[in-house]
Amino acid sequence: MRKFGTWVVSAAALAMVIVSAAQDVQARPGYTNPFKEAYPNLNEKVGEAKCNVCHFGSKKTDRNDYGVALSEALGAKNVKDAAKITEALKAVESKPSSTEGKTFGELIKAGELPGKAP
Repeated sequence: MRKFGTWVVSAAALAMVIVSAAQDVQARPGYTNPFKEAYPNLNEKVGEAKCNVCHFGSKKTDRNDYGVALSEALGAKNVKDAAKITEALKAVESKPSSTEGKTFGELIKAGELPGKAP
């Protein structure tokens, strides 16, 4: 009986460690914050969508159409300069989205998130 109690306590401790180690996945603040500043009308939707503003699926390499266009405009991985990120956001506005007949900027002005999964 004593061994059983030890196993129960050990399993409970392990479960607590696993649960406490789990983190809520967030988009990189370096990209999210300039996006929110540039498009305050989308702040609530960005808060809900998080990474899915630019990504889809569970892999960070899976970018939606907006994420692909933004990545191309940035020209490098993990850009940290907020001015360059804002410049890339503005450059992407004029690019055509996968929504027929609309640019990313038109979608944003209409209060819609610009990215669509392929």
